[in-house]
Amino acid sequence: MLKSFFLTKKWALWAWGGFAFIIGSLLAQTWIDVKINEWYKNFYDLLQKATERDVSEFYDGLLLFMKLAIPYVIIYTITNYFTRLYAFRWREAMTFAYMPFWKKVDAKVEGASQRIQEDCMNFAKIVESIGLQVVRAIMLLIAFIPILWGLSSNVVIPWLKDINGSLVWISLTASLGGVIISWLVGYKLPGLEYNNQVVEAAFRKELVYGEDDRVEYAKPPTILELFAGIKFNYHRLFLHYGYFDLWLIMYNQSMIIVPYILMGPGLFTGAMTLGILIQTSSAFREVQGSFSLFMQNWTRITELRSIYKRLSEFEKSIGYKTSKDEIKTSISS
Repeated sequence: MLKSFFLTKKWALWAWGGFAFIIGSLLAQTWIDVKINEWYKNFYDLLQKATERDVSEFYDGLLLFMKLAIPYVIIYTITNYFTRLYAFRWREAMTFAYMPFWKKVDAKVEGASQRIQEDCMNFAKIVESIGLQVVRAIMLLIAFIPILWGLSSNVVIPWLKDINGSLVWISLTASLGGVIISWLVGYKLPGLEYNNQVVEAAFRKELVYGEDDRVEYAKPPTILELFAGIKFNYHRLFLHYGYFDLWLIMYNQSMIIVPYILMGPGLFTGAMTLGILIQTSSAFREVQGSFSLFMQNWTRITELRSIYKRLSEFEKSIGYKTSKDEIKTSISS
């Protein structure tokens, strides 16, 4: 899955050059995120004392936001477009790396067509999505933890105000706690996703055979039996995703008000301005969202784990392996 793309000469430019391009574009986005966070403070401080300020400052603030937002939108769009191309090239590398091994295997490999077509496609798409978010989350943490650490000095709650970087520690604790609970709540999801692909593969296989031979295959009793298995599996999967979604929605909604609970009282005592409160809320959202990235993508990670398991089994079935000598040969060729 990894060697076919990152350790061959044919795909080296795409794999490593593309990765460098994505890193550079994410760095640019993160820099703009920091500038927008600073803009929140100045703009909302202006609104708080609007009667004492000139309306031209209001329009200047909006203009500054547009100067930050427009490049951000352009960079974001280009990054997403290029990342999709990057993921497709990865899928292409995997597909054509598997094909020679699959063709040399005399024994029939169960679900080989699905592994090569669907699983490679979904693996690349999910890695594209989650991988991009992971790199971005790391950059946001590096950029915003110092900001949130400094803003923690504005906390006025007695048992928190003496703790350096209290907002960072609260964000980290809430995220770690959320991940642990998510793991417990979603413990059965990977196995259910795996089973789901098994019954879907059996159903798809019967339909494909039925296209060529409608007498022997795709008979109504067989289709009914196979679809009954799919129906049972999906109902069970939906049930487990239902209570996982309930937990995740409750968690996300709770995190919205946490910075206001911690910082809001200081606004009424004059310990801070509205701009600082909004800036803190923005910084807390970035840090907490980055810390809880895996929790927010739990369902996609569950699907990725299931696909990884299936592709690993497929690689063993076709005898796919790339030794160090083979890697050196492919790189030098």
